[in-house]
Amino acid sequence: MGMSAEETATPQDSASLRPNVSGYFRFKWYVDMAVVILTLPIIGSTILLFMFLTWLTSKGPVIYTQIRCSKDGKPFKMYKIRSMVVNAESQSGVTWARGRDPRVTAVGRVMRRLHIDELPQIYNVCRGEMMVVGPRPERPEFIEKLGSQVPGYEYRMLVLPGLTGFAQLNQHADTGLEDVHKKVIFDLEYIERASCWFDFRILAGTALKCIKYRGLDRVLLRLLGVHRNAEDSPWAAKVGLLEDHESVHLKPAEAESRHEL
Repeated sequence: MGMSAEETATPQDSASLRPNVSGYFRFKWYVDMAVVILTLPIIGSTILLFMFLTWLTSKGPVIYTQIRCSKDGKPFKMYKIRSMVVNAESQSGVTWARGRDPRVTAVGRVMRRLHIDELPQIYNVCRGEMMVVGPRPERPEFIEKLGSQVPGYEYRMLVLPGLTGFAQLNQHADTGLEDVHKKVIFDLEYIERASCWFDFRILAGTALKCIKYRGLDRVLLRLLGVHRNAEDSPWAAKVGLLEDHESVHLKPAEAESRHEL
């Protein structure tokens, strides 16, 4: 059953939303490194292939970095294969990607669908700046705005960010505050529930989500026990839900510089 408008609109005291961090995080990096080593031949060849395709089909550098925030809000350079045209944000400023975004290249559209553009972040995992599974890192400009509008948002940074995560399996890319609220619900639940078995199911679900055939991906995710609506999470009543889908947009003057390689 859905919650009433009064229940979903009432913000909670931020301190009451602090999750109990799972003890799994004390040794999680070693598990992540084992995953990276085992999958490196496949991941490495995939990165090289799509770097070549990006170089072949669009002008500009194939790898770029963005400043994102890691644990405790510490900034770091996150690596990606370029999926947009060069200088995509020079005129419109920093904003979330839109459906059928005209800034995305043809190869970039494939990479985004399969999340291949994120694979270079295994370098960030090796450096101890990210995990394989965890909350997605956000840009400092958005954190400043979202931290004041989304209850419990700052607690996503109690742990290192991840390449994939519980929230990414159950929510599409952010386009407004409503999406952010829902992802915070999943992220806080993950921080409390994290385990090696949970991570394995999230990774398997990430691979299966590439299957887009008549909802088959959702069926498989349910079988793995990693599919859920935000409204059904035990954290939904704590964080609250929004019906307002207001977008967050930064003007070019506020935008961070993008370092292309």
